[in-house]
Amino acid sequence: MRNWLVLLCPCVLGAALHLWLRLRSPPPARASGAGPADQTALFPQWKSNRYDVVVGVLSARNNRELRNVIRNTWLKHLLAHPALSQRVLVKFIIGARGCEVPVEDREDPYSCRLLNITSPVLNQEIEAFSLSEDASSGLSEDRVVSVSFRVLYPIVITSLGVFYDASDAGFQRNVTVKLYQAEQEEALFVARFSPPSCGVQVNKLWYKPVEQFILPEVQGTMKTGAGAVLHRVGACCPGQSQSFEGTIVWESQDLHGLVSRNLHKVAVNDGGGVLRVITAGEGLLPHEFLEGVEGVAGGFIYTIQEGDALLRSLHSRPQRMVTHLRGLREEDALLEEEGRAHDDIVFVDVVDTYRNVPAKLLSFYRWTMETTSFRLLLKTDDDCYIDLEAVFNRIAQKNLDGPNFWWGNFRLNWAVDRTGKWQELEYPSPAYPAFACGSGYVISRDIVDWLASNSGRLKTYQGEDVSMGIWMAAIGPRRHQDSLWLCEKTCEAGMLSSPQYSPRELSQLWELKELCGDPCQCEARSQTTEVLTREL
Repeated sequence: MRNWLVLLCPCVLGAALHLWLRLRSPPPARASGAGPADQTALFPQWKSNRYDVVVGVLSARNNRELRNVIRNTWLKHLLAHPALSQRVLVKFIIGARGCEVPVEDREDPYSCRLLNITSPVLNQEIEAFSLSEDASSGLSEDRVVSVSFRVLYPIVITSLGVFYDASDAGFQRNVTVKLYQAEQEEALFVARFSPPSCGVQVNKLWYKPVEQFILPEVQGTMKTGAGAVLHRVGACCPGQSQSFEGTIVWESQDLHGLVSRNLHKVAVNDGGGVLRVITAGEGLLPHEFLEGVEGVAGGFIYTIQEGDALLRSLHSRPQRMVTHLRGLREEDALLEEEGRAHDDIVFVDVVDTYRNVPAKLLSFYRWTMETTSFRLLLKTDDDCYIDLEAVFNRIAQKNLDGPNFWWGNFRLNWAVDRTGKWQELEYPSPAYPAFACGSGYVISRDIVDWLASNSGRLKTYQGEDVSMGIWMAAIGPRRHQDSLWLCEKTCEAGMLSSPQYSPRELSQLWELKELCGDPCQCEARSQTTEVLTREL
């Protein structure tokens, strides 16, 4: 028995020693994909890397050429840089879905809303506003009333009118009706009503004729050649169509005011969808005329221009839709291939249109917080020149770091646009809070965290740069103003970014940087320099 104990003791001691060493040593690394318990399956591989800066490049789905230029210029330089390659993560931000409505059939080229024209009223005059039979009672009286509208397909306004007051013995009022193009101070049409000159009564309105102009549709919708700009009927103005958004203002010259009614109590005849009334929110005054009251004190008569062209376009819409959807599928395949080849795209769950860019940005902030460890985030666009070395040098020189930090070139007291690409109808103030130029800015991780955490509650506005300013007004970050984040397409020595370049221009600008160190101080008399100088 004693002999057996002698033989077992070394084995027991050895097993105990081996177990003790295993407890003291770190576990061996598991192969990726080893199973749910594998830590690499729970945390993406790049989570273990801590980046100084994450760069998010907003990019449209069809901007593949711009992305490839970036990959062959500043991104290629970054990846080969011995000091920066491990400190920066660059991702293109692209909407996972394209708009399923062809551009020709959208209300405007910046959104994905279908131009929903059905059964258009052709070859006859249309009364825009009308009162029901029992609507004569309870009419309010105001000194000034205004209403705004947007043209979705070319129309011609033939008359302006005011509401009839059944209590008057004949027409006993003095009223001026004016139609303004949005953001313009001079009225396009003016009609004056008085007892000696009251016009013609039609239903419950008095109308007066005005000079006839074609009011073109929103830019980017069905093109018919109706005209490039507002022009007289019969005139020839070929070219690209521009949008028309107008405001009709009724103003009483009498003490007792206008016969008016709240806009929501009036029947609107949109001619089958060729115009849309734009109203301010309940309790808000229209932005064009702060003294005005939201409502209607009359109306206008209009006709639809080029009805035959409209019918042809509506008839060909189904085939356009089939062709467009086929193109979207091909685009999806190309983007999937591009993503696999370069591994530098984040597809966010957003329909990729200009109006959805703020939502794209918020989705990227969520992705960044969920997958990446970093200190700062740099946002830019795919048409921008960026010098990341200069950015890092400036961070070191100026000690640009710390919490609640926003570094950029800020626009202050920037007026809110009410028309065009940057049209803003949701933000009621006349000016935006301070916001950074979209060519590039840097924010600290805690700001990204706040934006990501609140992304479901943050309202998006017409552009991501002004949306960012409105969001940031809620937390008051420490702003660091730096004019080297350029707001316009120009070349300045030491610039950190510059926007709005074509792929060819970006390539040429980077060639000058590699040639001289600073593309804006390059004295070499090369053909590249001369071409770029002319184009800038």
